[in-house]
Amino acid sequence: MTPPTRPRHRTGGHLVGAYGLLALTALLYLAFSLALPDTFPTQDTVDSILSNQSIPAILALAAMMPIVTGAFDLSIGYGLGLAHVMVLWLVVEEGWPWPPACLTVLAGGLAVGVLNGVVVEFGRIDSFIATLGTGSMMYAVTGWITDGGRIVAGPQGLPPAFTDLYDSSFLGLPVPAFYVLALAAVLWLVLERLPLGRYLYVVGSNPRAADLVGIPTRRYTVYAFAATGLIVGFAGVLLAAQQQIGNPSVGLDYLLPAFVGALLGSTAIKPGRPNALGTVVAVAVLAVGLTGIGQLGAEFWTVPLFNGGTLLIAVGLAGYAARRRLRGGAARDTPAAPPPSSPAPESATSPP
Repeated sequence: MTPPTRPRHRTGGHLVGAYGLLALTALLYLAFSLALPDTFPTQDTVDSILSNQSIPAILALAAMMPIVTGAFDLSIGYGLGLAHVMVLWLVVEEGWPWPPACLTVLAGGLAVGVLNGVVVEFGRIDSFIATLGTGSMMYAVTGWITDGGRIVAGPQGLPPAFTDLYDSSFLGLPVPAFYVLALAAVLWLVLERLPLGRYLYVVGSNPRAADLVGIPTRRYTVYAFAATGLIVGFAGVLLAAQQQIGNPSVGLDYLLPAFVGALLGSTAIKPGRPNALGTVVAVAVLAVGLTGIGQLGAEFWTVPLFNGGTLLIAVGLAGYAARRRLRGGAARDTPAAPPPSSPAPESATSPP
């Protein structure tokens, strides 16, 4: 007797969960295009979205990495502010050429990420508390470097080659959009196709099981924090090329959108777990929504209201998707019940 077939994994509900956020992006764009036909569906709007949302997208990808391992890095906003101030301080105040200044900041971001991972894993401090503490220390260093003021380039300005890191275009589109695509592709390859990514997911879903199978959970968590620090350093370089002024408090404005994008991204493409492509889609939803709201003439307070409300929705949806994924995995792993056996023939001597 053939065993009963199991239901296919990719059902209609799964497709809606995986690609619903992408469809929502298209619907939002269509709705705002119909409401604002003269201003929204234009090349200028597309260029503005791709350019202005590149740094939030990069920072959301940075925030995603510790979330993969079940941790959070609340220092990314402070790290972004310190990184962009350090680049401008080295170039403007110390007279460094911009390439070594950028490389130094990238190395510093990597070191800060490793420090965060070591404090969390080897210091046995909750990631919320640990990264909030290191972030406050970075904010103090930022204030010490700038003396509470701003770093402004002289009359000669910044080197054009440095500002072109953000201001230039390629194939008719802003270059920062290609940075986001390249970074998302690299993180997707690492997380979805390499053993490192599978180990990170195992560490995040079940650290005890990871220990039992011999995965060094502490080391891989430090790897995730190190990747975050490196990406934050890169985002700081781009922010310096964009702003061209060292503002010690600017990084804090990017903290909430980064976590909104990372958490909302775990409900798309691969529902139930953080993933690079889902994070990019989530940032696209936020970018289209905020741009449309801005062109409708909404008040300034609608932006934090939108981000905060979306964060609550993202956390709820991420938790629901994770629970659904676990239930689906448990159902697939449960062996099918054997078919009922045929009743034994009654004996000729059995009583009626």
